[in-house]
Amino acid sequence: MQQQSILITGSSTGFGRLAAETLARKGHIVFAGMRGIHRRNESAARELNELARRENLRLHVLELDVTDDASVRTAVDRVLETAGRVDAAVNNAGMMATGLDEGFTDDQLQALFDTNVFGVQRVIRAVLPHMRERRSGLLLTVSSNMARITFPFLGIYCASKRAVEGLAESYRYQLAPLGIDSVIVEPGGYPTALFTKIVTPEDTARVDSYGPLAELPQKMFGGLAASLRGPDAPNPQEVADVIARLIETPVGSRPLRTIVDHHLGDALKTLNEVSANVHEQLLTAHGMGELLSPAGSLPPVATTVDV
Repeated sequence: MQQQSILITGSSTGFGRLAAETLARKGHIVFAGMRGIHRRNESAARELNELARRENLRLHVLELDVTDDASVRTAVDRVLETAGRVDAAVNNAGMMATGLDEGFTDDQLQALFDTNVFGVQRVIRAVLPHMRERRSGLLLTVSSNMARITFPFLGIYCASKRAVEGLAESYRYQLAPLGIDSVIVEPGGYPTALFTKIVTPEDTARVDSYGPLAELPQKMFGGLAASLRGPDAPNPQEVADVIARLIETPVGSRPLRTIVDHHLGDALKTLNEVSANVHEQLLTAHGMGELLSPAGSLPPVATTVDV
């Protein structure tokens, strides 16, 4: 297995943290990006640095705020200075929001899209010139099953994930002829810190004007949170393992979308297959069939099907 240089955003907790540890233990050079390594995420940064020393891993913690152009550029420059290349960029940083959509202010919507969508574009623009020069690389976007379905009271979160998948899929076609893959991972519900930092509507007057309906989001979220607790809760390590598998899969053999979902796997797989067929017909009909790279497939694993 060839050692790769991998940049991961949102590495303080959850999928990003687990992916950083997993890939470093596999012998890769990992750059775990997170914001506030000397403030809000100081303990997470310290723990990863201690892990690197203890296990002699090539695991580096970077200050990286995906909402800040300068922070992104500085982080990528450090990766290049340290490792000489960026083989894979894992866009994992994200935030979640739940509640009546009308109650979210413009500023809240801007903040969510700035992280979930614009942040992805910032990282891609920072790494792509290097990848295009080498004609090699991987862009991996951690999305959500909610990019393919609409869950009530998660409207702006669903919208952001659909937007970022449109971006990642477009890059897939544009970059395939250059030897660069763009792939998407679609996790279902997992117990991560994303659910502890959830954003709710600030315009409480709008929310209150809905009457009894205003109570439904909290009931829905309470039920969802309850399903992610206890000994039978799904293990976020499953998602980290899929990220690692995709990174170690040869270029051109990676599927565009990989589902990691214990409940909706089969249904989402059907949706994705239909979407792939439509896009193949569309591009072929418009004389752009050369932009289609082999679809490929991952070996069946329990986390990609209903269990």
